[in-house]
Amino acid sequence: MKLYYKPGACPLATHIILKEIGKDFEIESVDTDKQVTGSGADFTKINPKGYVPVLQLDNGEYLTEGAAILQFLADQNPASELAPKNGTLQRARLQEHLNYISGELHKAFGPFFSSTSSDEEKQKAKINVENKLNYFESILSGEQKYLLGDKFSIADASFFVISSWALPTGIGLSKWPKIAAFSKRVANRASVQSAMRVEGLID
Repeated sequence: MKLYYKPGACPLATHIILKEIGKDFEIESVDTDKQVTGSGADFTKINPKGYVPVLQLDNGEYLTEGAAILQFLADQNPASELAPKNGTLQRARLQEHLNYISGELHKAFGPFFSSTSSDEEKQKAKINVENKLNYFESILSGEQKYLLGDKFSIADASFFVISSWALPTGIGLSKWPKIAAFSKRVANRASVQSAMRVEGLID
């Protein structure tokens, strides 16, 4: 398998899960502005949507969309226990989290990474992000360590990556102690340390 990624962006979640399951894989960076991969390939021929992540499977097919990729990897490696069984309420909860993370939290950060966003738009985005983080803080407000309880899942990898954007955008996590503790807990996982080191995010 090969993961097409951009350092520190949402594909980091897939990178983490690939490390979790322990399968052999390659990675290749993508310049999404120029639509060119690290090896010089035309990225639009790999993913006409123009963004990462993309996972090239062993049979040569390409799979896109983070939530789909993460669930595919978990289902193909059931021994890893990174996702509840299909058809269960817990699986629906997992999908609920994945959809909200990708469709709402990820989107809320958008104006911070756009060169055309005004200060007013960024201020509105800040409020939007804070409201989303308030929701996740409430989920983690009990004794549970992760979004689904006491067991790490693909949803946690996704939330860890997207919520970490609160730091470079200046929002921080001081208002959300449960999320901050969650972030530290996940960051200490060997898979996370390894993936972040490969992407040049930590020494």
